[in-house]
Amino acid sequence: MWARQREASSMYKRLSSRDYTDTLDAESRDYMNPMDLEDKSALLQDGTGIDTSNPSWRLSFPHVLVATISSFLFGYHLGVVNEPLESISVDLGFSGNTLAEGLVVSTCLGGAFIGSLFSGWIADELGRRRAFQLCALPMIIGAAMSATSKTLAGMLLGRLFVGTGMGLGPPVAALYVTEVSPAFVRGTYGSLIQIATCLGIIGALFVGIPVKDVVGWWRVCFWVSTIPAAILALAMFFCAESPHWLYKQGKTAEAEVQFEKLLGLSHVKVAMAELSKLDRGEDVDSVKLSDLLYGSHFRVVFIGSTLFALQQLSGINAVFYFSSAVFKKAGIPSSLANVCIGIVNLTGSVIATALMDKLGRKVLLQWSFFGMSIAMAIQVAAASSYASETGSLYLSVGGMLMFVFTFALGAGPVPGLLLSEIFPNRIRAKAMAFCMSVHWVINFFVGLLFLRLLEQLGPQLLYSIFATFCVMAVVFVKRNVLETKGKSLQEIEIAFLPQD
Repeated sequence: MWARQREASSMYKRLSSRDYTDTLDAESRDYMNPMDLEDKSALLQDGTGIDTSNPSWRLSFPHVLVATISSFLFGYHLGVVNEPLESISVDLGFSGNTLAEGLVVSTCLGGAFIGSLFSGWIADELGRRRAFQLCALPMIIGAAMSATSKTLAGMLLGRLFVGTGMGLGPPVAALYVTEVSPAFVRGTYGSLIQIATCLGIIGALFVGIPVKDVVGWWRVCFWVSTIPAAILALAMFFCAESPHWLYKQGKTAEAEVQFEKLLGLSHVKVAMAELSKLDRGEDVDSVKLSDLLYGSHFRVVFIGSTLFALQQLSGINAVFYFSSAVFKKAGIPSSLANVCIGIVNLTGSVIATALMDKLGRKVLLQWSFFGMSIAMAIQVAAASSYASETGSLYLSVGGMLMFVFTFALGAGPVPGLLLSEIFPNRIRAKAMAFCMSVHWVINFFVGLLFLRLLEQLGPQLLYSIFATFCVMAVVFVKRNVLETKGKSLQEIEIAFLPQD
């Protein structure tokens, strides 16, 4: 396989769109059945000589599965300190210091912001595979630093390193999965990212169960995370590089080799012809911030940034932060509460996987945000003085579970997938990095201000604000989001950026 790839690389020659299209037309004759010249010409004209059936999903699935390890690690590191935090604070000497405990939890968010800022440049300069490997490296180093730390400073430095990997992983995973997946299963594969994140959170909860009974177990929790990170770094050596990235770099022959690995030989010519349609000689080497904020690309970047902003302003992280307190009032231990939330989140994500390529992205987004607004309305009713104490408790727990479930159906998995679909190939990596940075900034401020706002505004008003943002999201999706189900990335780009 590697010998073949080297051979393809050595024979690489940059072709223009017209030259490449002509080459495709000539080479396509090799894939036709033997017949006279007139019949061959007829087939070329009506397109029946090209394999238009769907490629086998089995070819691309292993590559997607490896990529989702980064999402598993993302979820694991989000939840790894939940249970062990008390033990960590005792062992490292900051027990009772709520500021220090908050820093242990949130320092990785600062690192994630840094990682997401550079993710676009790294993915474009080094390629998607090396970006994954670079994502795994700080996760291994940071986890080892946290596991061996004897001071708060060492723990925070390790969490910062882990955070940079967390910030780099999600946008690159969304890019890679979108670019290597056949159109007919791209939504399903995109949902696997959310499922992997849920499994990572649940995995961290289960690994942390013995922490109260075994002294120093929290160190094991960090060491465990180095195993999937190492697997990700090593497995990427055997995965396909994104053909879209290779083509953008001018490595046409190598892109063909990778398409063959992902789609099968009979689909290579069609896939390359699709790519050639959008090669207009644009300068692909430099994408500036002004390219994202002005001109023809403003619309898609605005849609992407707004979707991520509304996702965070819907109150999802506030619900996660407040869930333990709500379940505690119902007499449910925090560990069991976290498992319940995780299972509901996972269940919704699995259902979304089944529906993504049947109902479509737009339908799932609309109904997801609508369901979240209803769930927030239930929370408002629970906080009302008219509800009895028992009724309020049931409404709070039910509303919270409904909110997490409906979030997992669409608002959770769809934005990352949709954005990597609607961004043109030229700006895809850097536009994803910009939108993910918006995500992390709003995530940080929601986490920072939630408890203060809850104290000053009260739960009724605060949850009403969250419900309003959910309704705004429904309207925004209806008016601005284009359905991408079953369409090639080139068809989507043309739809958003009609040609002159």
